[in-house]
Amino acid sequence: MSEDQKAVIEALSFEAALTELEQIVGKLEGGQAPLQESIDIYERGGLLKAHCENLLRKAEARIEKITLDRDGNPTGTAPLDE
Repeated sequence: MSEDQKAVIEALSFEAALTELEQIVGKLEGGQAPLQESIDIYERGGLLKAHCENLLRKAEARIEKITLDRDGNPTGTAPLDE
């Protein structure tokens, strides 16, 4: 796959990448594509999957939990996995 195609995938939002990945899975499961096209879209699907996983990891890293004092009042935030 060309660097341009990889860059296009990296520019996709999570939702757009997931939608395209679902379409690829459906096409492969349905046997609707000739062999060479199946190989090409399988490769693209792998890149889309990796992109989605990367975006999810980044989102998880940004999630924070709200810290509370003894009375239950918010005092700030801390990493979720602390």
